[in-house]
This record gives sequence, C-alpha cells and structure tokens, in this order.
Amino acid sequence: MLKRRVPRVLVSGFLLALAVSGLSACRTSPNVAAYVGDAQVTVTELDSAVAERLTDKDIAAYADGNEDQFTRRVLSLLVQEEIYAAAAERYDVQVGNDAVRARIAALLGNDNPDDVYSQLAQQGVGREDVFENVRQQLVRQRIAAAEGKAGGLDDAALQARYADVREGLAEVSFGYVTVPDDATAAAVIAQLTADPASYAALAATFPGPYTLPALETRAPDQVPSVLADGIAAAAPNTGFSTPVPDAGGVVVTFVAGTVYPTFEEVRADLEKEASDQADAAGTSIVDDVRKNLGVTVNPRFGVLQDGKLVPGDSGVVDILEDAAASASSSTSSTAPSTTPAG
Repeated sequence: MLKRRVPRVLVSGFLLALAVSGLSACRTSPNVAAYVGDAQVTVTELDSAVAERLTDKDIAAYADGNEDQFTRRVLSLLVQEEIYAAAAERYDVQVGNDAVRARIAALLGNDNPDDVYSQLAQQGVGREDVFENVRQQLVRQRIAAAEGKAGGLDDAALQARYADVREGLAEVSFGYVTVPDDATAAAVIAQLTADPASYAALAATFPGPYTLPALETRAPDQVPSVLADGIAAAAPNTGFSTPVPDAGGVVVTFVAGTVYPTFEEVRADLEKEASDQADAAGTSIVDDVRKNLGVTVNPRFGVLQDGKLVPGDSGVVDILEDAAASASSSTSSTAPSTTPAG
C-alpha cells in the first residue's frame, strides 16, 4: 500500500558489493580482466579506469592502502556496464544522457550537487560512477515497462494508480474544544454546524490543553482513541459532545469532513512506488541476461569465497550482478539514486 508523504529516499554510498556464484567455462588471458559474453574488459581498460578515478583527491585518499579492493570495485563497475549495454541492446532500450541528467537533478532535489559528489568521492565513488548508476536504473525501469512487468511512470499511469489508492489516503479534518457543561456544548455545536469557518475564533474563547486552536488533518488511526468512533460516524460539518471529567468538562468534537491529498501532493510517492516496482522487475530481467552472457573474471583479481569476489591468486569466478538488490536495502541519505549500479 502506498504511504502518504514518504520523504524522498536517497541511497547512500554507491558502495558496490560484488557478489559471485559458481564457476563459468574457463576463459583466461593475462591481458583480459573479465569476459562478458563476447565482450572483454581488458587489463589496460581497467588500469585506465582506476587511474582516471584516482585523479580525484578524495577518491585517491579512499583507495590509499586498499588499492586491490578499489580495483575490484572498478572492475565490477566495468563488468556491469557491459552487462547493461547487452541488456539494453537485447530489449531495444535506449537511455540518453539528457534523461540521465534529468533524473540526477530530480534525485538531488535541493541538495547541493558539489556537497553530494564530495561525500561520494570520500566513499570512493566518482561522478562517472553516479552517472552510469543512474543510467542503469533507467535501463532497468524501461526494460521492465517494455516487457509489461511494471506500471508506467508517465502521467496517465500515475493518475490511474492515484485513483486506485486515493481512498486509502483519506484523512479526517477535525477539531475539539473543551467547554464547561452540556448546555455550552450544545451551543458550540450549533454555532460550528451553522458556520464551520468560525472554528478557530470559537476555540480561542475556550483555550486549554484539551482544545485544538485550529482544525487538524490526520489519518483515521491517528485521531484520539476516545474520539475515534464518534469521528468515524459523524457526517461532514457536524459535531458531537463527550463528557471527559479528566479534561475538566465536556469535549465538543467538530468534524469538518474527509480530506484527500491531491495528485500533485502524492506524485513523488507514486513515482517512487512505480520506480521501485519497475526496478525490481528490471533487475531480474537483467540478471537473466547476465546468466545468459556468462561472465568470468581473471583469477588475478579475485576468488570465490562465501559468495564474494575476494583477494586471491587462483580460480575463475562468475559474477552474479546483483549489486542493486544488495545495496538498495541500505537506503538513507546522501547519493542521488534509488538503487546502486547493477
């Protein structure tokens, strides 16, 4: 169920866990870092990619003393690029640079880009990695949509989803005023029923801890329990009274009615819901592409141990490209993406 007004979630780190599974047919060459189907990531390409990232002083500081680990991370990124290029070609999906820039801008929101990229660089993530990460996210979503595995992200699809969930997003607008006796309660209810707009002025004449100075809007499960049944049963712009000795008298509750968020108010949540569904479906499809391609790594870059590509000097491993799923669970705050690369 869609939750209302969930804050924009940014995935922290782009820290890529390179998971592996099983052994592939052995293809080795001292000049090849990894094979991805018929494509290759050469050692020269890998060295160049590492050197380019290390020109950023923050990334260099991160990698200092962990050069082999950093090289394996960069290799995982290069392998993922090849996998996604093959998947995009297979499903005839294209994601242009302008679309990637627009998505990054949307995910950054009001965050300062330089601050975000600086934080990422301190975690070993370069701007080019962010760019490719977001491109892969869009590829996953578009493949899923093209294959009918997820709802669309266009206005028509989002509006249809809004219509489906609108009732579940309903909130109630209400207020309560504590008055000294039943006679006063009856008079207050009559006045509010005749002129709902007078609530704030009337509440001001009965100040206290058990008086709301203005109408509030809350989800049904968030209203005071002692008033919940009465609020649920009340017609719009009507009121009822409840003797509450602990409150010092009679509580008059005025129910203005049910309030629904507008489409624009929940658009970001609708987009995130659709995006997450498409991303999950797209990840599964891309992983099938990866399995079909067959991906092997030069043994000098790692061995299989407990499902991870780790330092070693023997063995050829098959990369299970599921970094998106493993890293998306670490959602919290700094990087412009909803899922890590892969």
